[in-house]
Amino acid sequence: MIDTHAHIYSDKFKTDIDKILSEAFNNKIKHILMPNIDHTSIDGMLELEEKYPQQCLSMMGLHPCHVNAEFEKELYIVEEWLNKRKFIAVGEMGMDLYWDKTFKEQQIEAFKIQADFAVKHQLPLVIHARDAMTETISLLEEIKTDGLFGVLHCFTGTLEEAKQLIDLGFHLGIGGVATFKNGGLDKVIPHVDIKHLVLETDSPYLAPKPFRGKRNQPEYTNYVCDKVADFYGISGSEVEEITDKNAYKLFSIEEYLSK
Repeated sequence: MIDTHAHIYSDKFKTDIDKILSEAFNNKIKHILMPNIDHTSIDGMLELEEKYPQQCLSMMGLHPCHVNAEFEKELYIVEEWLNKRKFIAVGEMGMDLYWDKTFKEQQIEAFKIQADFAVKHQLPLVIHARDAMTETISLLEEIKTDGLFGVLHCFTGTLEEAKQLIDLGFHLGIGGVATFKNGGLDKVIPHVDIKHLVLETDSPYLAPKPFRGKRNQPEYTNYVCDKVADFYGISGSEVEEITDKNAYKLFSIEEYLSK
């Protein structure tokens, strides 16, 4: 099983990260993909990949909540790293209008620039969209080009939005929200071909039931997998097999590991 989105370099794992990873690897988790946030998260992320080179795989990008008046300096660092070594994806990037709309225009500009990075380096784009799904889809339609593909991480949108994203060449990242009673994904996932899904946790955030409100961790991908299996009326092992295949193809994981 592959956790395609987990911030395991977070300070919330500072005291027990090796234990957390051991539990994950002993409970079906083969790989954990780590989204970058900004320049301050790079060292911790790369140190984890150095320690677990076959399991913990790094992305490079600038999170929309860290886009501000100085965002171009951050993107210069992102570009520098992308030119320096291989990464599994460009991300996490996107739009977040939940906390603050002050830097909306800068977020749009950072989105377009990072999409260009992804196309240039032939990497998937890992998109964060919070209170900004309409804007995100409009942006993707505007910049649509050959070679632009990826995943809308932590997808919580409507069936219509899911179909639009899939038509634009994007997978849907399904996490703990799928297990929430009023998460809304029960009205979406059963109507989407499973070939468009990948699993994730977004650790340490958004823990699935029965851990909701507590620290999330990669091992809990298993709970997401089981819930997705319920939606489709198939076994957890079938969901694991299909979504692993999706993730291997989307992120070119085997090619990355042979770098």
